[in-house]
Amino acid sequence: MDEVRVGIAGLGHRALWWIRQLNKVPGYRITAIYDWIEPLHDPALALVDDGANVKRFTDYQDLLTYDGIDAVALCVRQPEQGALAAQALEAGKHVSAEVPAAHSIEDCWRIVLAAERSGKVYQLAEQTRYWGFIQAWRKLVADGALGDVVYAEGQYISYLGATSFFQDLNTGKQYSVEQSCDHPEAKPTWFSQMPPIHYLPHELSPMLKVLDDRVTEVVGMSTQRPSRSHPQINQPDIQVALMKTQKDTILRLATGFTCHVPEDDHHWYHLHGTRGRVQWRRSPNERPMMWLSGRQMPHLAEADWRFERSDAPTEASGSGHGDADYYVHTTFREAVLHGKPLELDLYAAMDTAAPAILAAESIARNSQLLPVPDFRPGARRPRGQPPQDD
Repeated sequence: MDEVRVGIAGLGHRALWWIRQLNKVPGYRITAIYDWIEPLHDPALALVDDGANVKRFTDYQDLLTYDGIDAVALCVRQPEQGALAAQALEAGKHVSAEVPAAHSIEDCWRIVLAAERSGKVYQLAEQTRYWGFIQAWRKLVADGALGDVVYAEGQYISYLGATSFFQDLNTGKQYSVEQSCDHPEAKPTWFSQMPPIHYLPHELSPMLKVLDDRVTEVVGMSTQRPSRSHPQINQPDIQVALMKTQKDTILRLATGFTCHVPEDDHHWYHLHGTRGRVQWRRSPNERPMMWLSGRQMPHLAEADWRFERSDAPTEASGSGHGDADYYVHTTFREAVLHGKPLELDLYAAMDTAAPAILAAESIARNSQLLPVPDFRPGARRPRGQPPQDD
């Protein structure tokens, strides 16, 4: 096999971006599209190279039985996302899935078992771990420049009121919070009701990469539903997870999507070690900062870290998310075609998804501390076998 034949499942705005990128990345051919909202088909097909020869589906099971695809690009945003990924793996298709991987621990386990039993590739298409400054921080930690990292922070606080929250299910058209008042046919989407902490992998994935670690326990806290910024949205404005890792690092991670914030001020990260600190910039008007003990540095100093990587090939430019989308697609291609290991493999993907799901569960249980399972096979769970109750 010298190319990956892809079926795009879910034709929202992220899928359109995927189509544009997969057209450019060698080794991919889009051969099918799926969405149960049929009016979304034509705009997607208009972007596909050789769109006239692309098969279209309104039934997901029909897509999975189509022998003209090798892999599913899962760009859906709904509570069944994890189950849809597992179904594709069970049908013998590779899967590259948008964040988050799943919305329940049961679906996390179903994905793991389906991938182990089928031998197919599962990738969580999480981009932020590929950013340039994340690469730099990982090396600082690995080299011991920060000492032992005892505390880390991350937050994804963005205003998505203009999109994502309301949709006309007959036409597929999305409406802002303000527009929804004039369009009673627009219904709240899953994203408008989803616990925002479920979208935590964009913060947790890069932090776990930097630390080379996994979360073992989590507790969550939340503001109340509905949003105080937009009462039409049945979602808390802010949710926060406090986590402990296997290597004894404390993580504080926050998400929120209903409050107004400045543009380009969505992600922020900070590491505090026994011998140094690093932090990402708070706004485009600032620089990232660093301080290292014993290096003649009396104060935090500016560092010229960026989203873009200094080692990036020219074809990565413009791929999206600070050029990180390029790595998501090429890594998946190499895993499917040549068996190369994924940087964010099946178990690391669950390491980013499960703590977020359990943070929401902790909130529902009045901020109860919850353990996070290790999805890797071992003496207590043979590969391909479900976990046994203690």
